[in-house]
Amino acid sequence: MRVRRLGELEAEIMDRVWLWERPVSVREVVDDINRRRKVAYTTVMTVADILYRKGWLSREKSGRAWMYEAVRSREEYTAALMQDALGDSQDRRAALLRFVEVMSHEDVEALDEALRAARPGRPAGEAGRGR
Repeated sequence: MRVRRLGELEAEIMDRVWLWERPVSVREVVDDINRRRKVAYTTVMTVADILYRKGWLSREKSGRAWMYEAVRSREEYTAALMQDALGDSQDRRAALLRFVEVMSHEDVEALDEALRAARPGRPAGEAGRGR
């Protein structure tokens, strides 16, 4: 599945839904965004509906308002973006090598740990073989 990067307002809405980890109303999102910049209720309502139609949000009626909840986690979104970017490469090995070369020490350690967790019982050097 190809995942397109979220637009600015889409990302702002999803950030709140992911951060709050509960169903949210458009009013709550609008009020929070309006602390930093002005945005119309109808604009947020339209974008939340678009995110619902794209499959990023589920919704349930609560009185007269829709309550929105994330369908996928922020981590799933990030992983899908990374997979798409890797899929666009003609030389996946070179792309991965370049990616690791520019990572921070902490991120390399986190990647090492993730590889060990994803491939239990295999030495780290064999994690990518056999695919």
